[in-house]
Formats: sequence, C-alpha cells, structure tokens
Amino acid sequence: MNEPQALDPLRVAPRPVCAPRRPTRQIMVGSLPMGGGAPVRVQSMTTTRTGEVQATLEQIRELASAGAEYVRVTVNDQAAAEALPQLVREANVPLIADIHYDHTMALAALKAGIAKLRINPGNIGSREHVREVARAAQDKGVPIRIGVNRGSLHRRYDDLVKRDPAGALVQSALDEIEVLAAIGFHDVAVSLKSSTPAEVVEACRRFSAQSDVPQHLGVTEAGTLLAGTSLSVAAMSVLLAEGIGDTVRISLADDPAYEVKAAFYMLQALGLREGYARVVACPTCGRVEVDVVALASRVEELAKDLPPDRVISVMGCIVNGPGEAKTADLGIAAGKTKVAIYRKGELHRNIDKADLEQVLIEEIERLR
Repeated sequence: MNEPQALDPLRVAPRPVCAPRRPTRQIMVGSLPMGGGAPVRVQSMTTTRTGEVQATLEQIRELASAGAEYVRVTVNDQAAAEALPQLVREANVPLIADIHYDHTMALAALKAGIAKLRINPGNIGSREHVREVARAAQDKGVPIRIGVNRGSLHRRYDDLVKRDPAGALVQSALDEIEVLAAIGFHDVAVSLKSSTPAEVVEACRRFSAQSDVPQHLGVTEAGTLLAGTSLSVAAMSVLLAEGIGDTVRISLADDPAYEVKAAFYMLQALGLREGYARVVACPTCGRVEVDVVALASRVEELAKDLPPDRVISVMGCIVNGPGEAKTADLGIAAGKTKVAIYRKGELHRNIDKADLEQVLIEEIERLR
C-alpha cells in the first residue's frame, strides 16, 4: 500500500477555511469590479490634506505599491474639491471620495471624475440632498457606498441604537437604500461600522440575510497598529469565513500602508487572495544568537516583490532551523558566527555572518 503523501503545512490547507462567498450584486469602481464574485478588494485611505496635491499623490502611489486596489480621499473643503481633477488624472488606482456634511462636495467630486462616492447617511443632510447626489452619480455611472457608522447615526435611530445597536446600523443602511431605489439608483454598496467587533459581525450578518448589496467590511476607530489590526481581523475573519464581504479596510492610527499589508495577510491566511511571499520566523528564545526580529524584517523587505507562493524561513538557532528549511524555498538558520543557507530543504552552504546581507540579496533575487 502506498504511503499517504504528507501535506506541506506552509503551502497547503487541508480543507477550505471559508464558506462559499454569498452572492451579491456587482458594481464597478473605475475599471475594477466589486462584489458579484469578484475577488475581495483591499482598500485604504490617505491621511494627507487632500488639497496638498503632491503629498496626497505620493501617498496614493505608496498605497497602490503596497497593493491597495481602491484609495479613498477626504473631500471636506474647497481646496480638496479643487485638487480632485489632478488627483483623478494622475492616480494609478481608482479614487473614492469621502463625503460628510456637505453634499455639494459630492457633486464636485463627481464632476472631477471620481470613481466612487462614500456618503454618511447620518450627516449628509436632507433626503433631497441624497437624491440630488444620486441623480448626478447615476448620470456619471458612479456607485455610492452608504457608509453607516455607530458614532454618527442619524438621530431618528436614537431609540433603536440603545436597544439594538446592530439593528440600528442595518436599518439605517436599508432606509438609505430605499431612498436611492425610489429614484431608480441601485449601484450601491454598504458598510456597517462600529468600534466594537461583535456589533460589526452581528450587523453584517443581518444585512447579508436581507440584501444582495455588496458589503465593505471594517471596524471603525479600531486603534493603533497592534490593537487595531487585532480588532479588525477578529471581526472580518469571522465574516469572511462565512462568505460575507466584498471589500475590506483595516483602519489603523498608523501608516496606512500597514492597513493594506495587514488586509492582504488576512485574506491570504483565509485562502481568499494571494498576497505576499511568506516569511516564517521563529519567535526567539534564550538560545538565539542573532537578532531574529531585525533579520526577519530585513528579509521581509527584500522579499516584498517576490511571487506570493514563495516561502522563506528565518531561524535563530539550529533546533528548528533545518526542519523549517525543508518546507521553504530559502532557509536561513543563524548561529553566533555562521549562518546556514538552505535551498529547497537542502543545505546549500555555510557562510560567515558578516556576509549575510549580500548573500540574502543574491538568494532572494534567485526566487524571482
């Protein structure tokens, strides 16, 4: 009898992590589809003043380089509105205009050629303002995201939010969808956000059971890098595993490029998207004789443009180094003065630690 072939734990999941994606209608954000079976899209938002065109363009390009497929910019004043035509013209990803309070900013964004609008039903103003924006968006073929936030719900939901916070988020979105549908506008997405992951999960589940409108997933005001990533992934992974969600943003009080990277790592772990080459590194202990954290970070930087199926193992001692190297394209096991380099599980050579930087560059280049 043939022996069963062992699975490579770094490359192969023995069974799907996620349920089949729930069917949603598809919208087009620029030339990139969202929902309707399209890949789960990754987006982020600039932190610059939008009116500062060069700084904003630089950050848009950095986010696109990290993998962002859509980038949102705030349109909160006349300077931002006037900057949009150049931003739209020179950006290398579809731009989304983030609108609060002043519906005329949405009209200006549409005139500038924005790919998508985000409006907040809690502060955009009267229903007539919403209709005016929707008619203009319809004329341009531009979709609208109804971005519902727990912290800025319209006062009409004050009683409901006290009794049922998730229900208030869902009801606000459904009511706004109805306003748009009444004038024949159906090119919409929704987001149901709270700073509490459990509320986000409950609201998105309920909405998905009632509507085929595509969902943008996120936890608002999630926090700094570690806390924000943890809270966001806690909510989004549950929903994505259930087949809910068409685009994601991990909101962080940090460099927005981290939002993009964290989102791709999450989607890659769930088997929903290819992201980055995987760098496996030991958590360190008293046996290590090299700065594993610095070494792994350097390897990650050098490997950022590698194909996503590549695996690199970084180990700080000989206990797990050889074993981990067997399932990696490139293995590094560092000792006090020497470093063992493995290729495809086989010891390739031992080098002096002083030569490691140059050898890393050469070995990683081979994996391209």
